[in-house]
Amino acid sequence: MAMPTRVLFVCMGNICRSPMAHGVFRHLVRQSGLEDVVKIESAGTHAYHEGEPPDRRAQAAAIKRGYDISDLTARKVSDTDFDQFDMILAMDWDNLSLLQHQAAKRHHHKIQLLMRFAGEHESATIPDPYPASVQAFDQALDYIEDACSGLLEVARRRATQVAAA
Repeated sequence: MAMPTRVLFVCMGNICRSPMAHGVFRHLVRQSGLEDVVKIESAGTHAYHEGEPPDRRAQAAAIKRGYDISDLTARKVSDTDFDQFDMILAMDWDNLSLLQHQAAKRHHHKIQLLMRFAGEHESATIPDPYPASVQAFDQALDYIEDACSGLLEVARRRATQVAAA
Protein backbone atom coordinates (compact mmCIF):
# COMPACT_ATOMS: atom_id res chain seq x y z
CA MET A 1 0.00 0.00 0.00
CA ALA A 2 1.70 3.18 -1.17
CA MET A 3 1.36 6.56 0.44
CA PRO A 4 -0.51 8.93 -1.88
CA THR A 5 1.18 12.19 -2.80
CA ARG A 6 -1.03 15.10 -3.73
CA VAL A 7 0.76 17.92 -5.58
CA LEU A 8 -0.63 21.36 -6.46
CA PHE A 9 1.38 23.57 -8.83
CA VAL A 10 0.70 27.30 -8.44
CA CYS A 11 1.48 30.41 -10.48
CA MET A 12 -0.37 33.70 -10.78
CA GLY A 13 -3.13 33.06 -13.32
CA ASN A 14 -2.84 29.29 -13.85
CA ILE A 15 -2.44 29.60 -17.63
CA CYS A 16 1.34 29.37 -18.14
CA ARG A 17 3.80 27.94 -15.63
CA SER A 18 1.55 25.91 -13.36
CA PRO A 19 -0.33 24.10 -16.17
CA MET A 20 3.01 23.41 -17.89
CA ALA A 21 4.31 21.94 -14.61
CA HIS A 22 1.05 19.99 -14.24
CA GLY A 23 1.49 18.52 -17.73
CA VAL A 24 5.18 17.69 -17.34
CA PHE A 25 4.72 16.06 -13.95
CA ARG A 26 1.62 14.16 -15.10
CA HIS A 27 3.66 12.77 -18.00
CA LEU A 28 6.53 11.72 -15.72
CA VAL A 29 4.17 10.16 -13.19
CA ARG A 30 2.43 8.13 -15.91
CA GLN A 31 5.76 6.96 -17.35
CA SER A 32 6.80 5.83 -13.86
CA GLY A 33 3.57 3.95 -13.21
CA LEU A 34 2.74 6.09 -10.18
CA GLU A 35 -0.57 7.51 -11.43
CA ASP A 36 -2.49 5.52 -8.81
CA VAL A 37 -0.62 7.17 -5.93
CA VAL A 38 0.18 10.67 -7.22
CA LYS A 39 -2.60 13.23 -7.64
CA ILE A 40 -1.74 16.37 -9.61
CA GLU A 41 -3.55 19.67 -10.02
CA SER A 42 -2.67 23.26 -10.77
CA ALA A 43 -4.15 26.58 -9.72
CA GLY A 44 -3.47 30.31 -9.65
CA THR A 45 -3.18 32.79 -6.82
CA HIS A 46 -5.47 35.08 -8.84
CA ALA A 47 -8.74 34.38 -10.67
CA TYR A 48 -7.82 36.42 -13.77
CA HIS A 49 -8.29 33.49 -16.16
CA GLU A 50 -10.61 31.18 -14.24
CA GLY A 51 -12.26 28.66 -16.55
CA GLU A 52 -9.85 29.33 -19.43
CA PRO A 53 -7.47 26.84 -21.05
CA PRO A 54 -3.70 27.35 -20.78
CA ASP A 55 -2.17 30.19 -22.82
CA ARG A 56 -1.73 29.14 -26.46
CA ARG A 57 2.03 29.76 -26.22
CA ALA A 58 2.24 27.47 -23.16
CA GLN A 59 0.29 24.81 -25.02
CA ALA A 60 2.52 25.13 -28.10
CA ALA A 61 5.75 24.92 -26.09
CA ALA A 62 4.43 21.93 -24.13
CA ILE A 63 3.16 19.98 -27.15
CA LYS A 64 6.54 20.41 -28.88
CA ARG A 65 8.01 18.38 -26.02
CA GLY A 66 5.23 15.82 -25.88
CA TYR A 67 3.05 17.26 -23.11
CA ASP A 68 -0.60 17.86 -23.97
CA ILE A 69 -2.07 20.39 -21.53
CA SER A 70 -5.11 21.34 -23.62
CA ASP A 71 -7.45 19.54 -21.19
CA LEU A 72 -6.49 21.77 -18.25
CA THR A 73 -8.64 24.67 -17.06
CA ALA A 74 -7.52 27.60 -14.93
CA ARG A 75 -8.80 27.91 -11.41
CA LYS A 76 -7.94 29.91 -8.32
CA VAL A 77 -6.37 28.36 -5.22
CA SER A 78 -9.06 27.65 -2.64
CA ASP A 79 -8.76 27.41 1.13
CA THR A 80 -9.58 23.68 0.93
CA ASP A 81 -6.50 23.12 -1.24
CA PHE A 82 -4.31 23.59 1.81
CA ASP A 83 -6.04 20.64 3.50
CA GLN A 84 -6.19 18.43 0.40
CA PHE A 85 -2.62 18.70 -0.94
CA ASP A 86 0.64 17.43 0.55
CA MET A 87 2.84 19.71 -1.54
CA ILE A 88 1.87 23.15 -2.82
CA LEU A 89 4.58 24.30 -5.20
CA ALA A 90 4.88 27.94 -6.20
CA MET A 91 6.66 29.12 -9.32
CA ASP A 92 8.10 32.33 -7.81
CA TRP A 93 8.55 34.35 -4.61
CA ASP A 94 5.41 36.47 -5.11
CA ASN A 95 3.16 33.44 -5.41
CA LEU A 96 4.94 31.74 -2.52
CA SER A 97 4.24 34.78 -0.35
CA LEU A 98 0.58 34.97 -1.43
CA LEU A 99 0.12 31.28 -0.60
CA GLN A 100 1.74 31.72 2.82
CA HIS A 101 -0.60 34.62 3.58
CA GLN A 102 -3.65 32.63 2.49
CA ALA A 103 -2.79 29.40 4.30
CA ALA A 104 -3.23 28.71 7.97
CA LYS A 105 0.13 28.39 9.73
CA ARG A 106 -0.39 24.63 10.15
CA HIS A 107 -0.09 24.29 6.36
CA HIS A 108 3.03 26.40 5.78
CA HIS A 109 5.29 23.32 5.70
CA LYS A 110 3.51 22.21 2.51
CA ILE A 111 4.27 25.41 0.59
CA GLN A 112 7.59 25.51 -1.29
CA LEU A 113 9.14 26.75 -4.50
CA LEU A 114 9.05 24.17 -7.31
CA MET A 115 12.66 24.97 -8.21
CA ARG A 116 13.72 23.54 -4.83
CA PHE A 117 13.63 20.16 -6.60
CA ALA A 118 15.79 21.20 -9.58
CA GLY A 119 19.11 19.49 -10.08
CA GLU A 120 20.58 21.28 -13.10
CA HIS A 121 19.34 24.87 -12.98
CA GLU A 122 20.35 27.13 -10.14
CA SER A 123 17.50 29.62 -10.41
CA ALA A 124 15.31 29.77 -7.30
CA THR A 125 12.25 30.63 -9.35
CA ILE A 126 10.67 30.12 -12.75
CA PRO A 127 10.29 33.53 -14.45
CA ASP A 128 6.80 34.33 -15.72
CA PRO A 129 6.85 33.89 -19.52
CA TYR A 130 3.41 35.50 -20.04
CA PRO A 131 4.60 39.04 -20.82
CA ALA A 132 7.70 37.83 -22.66
CA SER A 133 8.58 36.07 -25.88
CA VAL A 134 7.89 32.54 -27.09
CA GLN A 135 11.46 31.66 -26.05
CA ALA A 136 10.55 32.49 -22.46
CA PHE A 137 8.06 29.60 -22.51
CA ASP A 138 10.82 27.24 -23.65
CA GLN A 139 13.07 28.47 -20.85
CA ALA A 140 10.27 28.02 -18.32
CA LEU A 141 9.81 24.46 -19.56
CA ASP A 142 13.53 23.79 -19.18
CA TYR A 143 13.29 24.78 -15.51
CA ILE A 144 10.01 22.91 -15.01
CA GLU A 145 11.33 19.67 -16.54
CA ASP A 146 14.40 19.82 -14.31
CA ALA A 147 12.40 20.47 -11.14
CA CYS A 148 9.71 17.90 -11.97
CA SER A 149 12.39 15.22 -12.43
CA GLY A 150 13.59 15.88 -8.89
CA LEU A 151 10.03 16.01 -7.60
CA LEU A 152 9.32 12.63 -9.19
CA GLU A 153 12.10 11.11 -7.09
CA VAL A 154 10.45 12.48 -3.95
CA ALA A 155 7.08 11.01 -4.99
CA ARG A 156 8.73 7.69 -5.80
CA ARG A 157 10.45 7.58 -2.39
CA ARG A 158 7.16 8.37 -0.62
CA ALA A 159 5.43 5.56 -2.50
CA THR A 160 8.10 2.97 -1.73
CA GLN A 161 8.60 4.00 1.92
CA VAL A 162 5.05 3.10 2.81
CA ALA A 163 5.00 0.06 0.56
CA ALA A 164 8.08 -1.28 2.36
CA ALA A 165 6.73 -0.52 5.85
